Amino acid sequence: MAQSFFDPARHKWRKVTGDPGLSYKVSHEYTILGHDLAAGTLDMVVRWEGDGGHCPVHRHIATTTVLVFEGEQHLWDIHPDGTRAEPKVRCAGDYALTVDAPLPHLERGGDEGGIAFFGCHASDGILYELYDEDMKPVMDVTIETLIADWNANA
Repeated sequence: MAQSFFDPARHKWRKVTGDPGLSYKVSHEYTILGHDLAAGTLDMVVRWEGDGGHCPVHRHIATTTVLVFEGEQHLWDIHPDGTRAEPKVRCAGDYALTVDAPLPHLERGGDEGGIAFFGCHASDGILYELYDEDMKPVMDVTIETLIADWNANA
């Protein structure tokens, strides 16, 4: 990937992997740029290799700003019956704003990977919900739990 204005080498990264028994590969890294618990905000960057690794199935609860820095971000909304919508592809420079709770989705980089900024604003501190493969919510990820994971593993 060509170097952009965002230099990944300047940041610590937390690797996230999932159960190899899942029907999709969970593999990505994230870095927390900053947060303000009292204001309910967290800024982070997610990085995917070009190996098909995803974030776990999740649904954003917080209002979330997305800006793709490098490569591509691929997203597949997952309907309640488990079917997947046609993929959305965001390329470097693309912007999105999520202001309501969308469907759960799968998310990964493109063939060459991807790096995307996420600015999260959550009045109740809940950033997103994680889902199992039966599309049942299994965990709320809050600003506090994400910061704790970051501090324990970065």
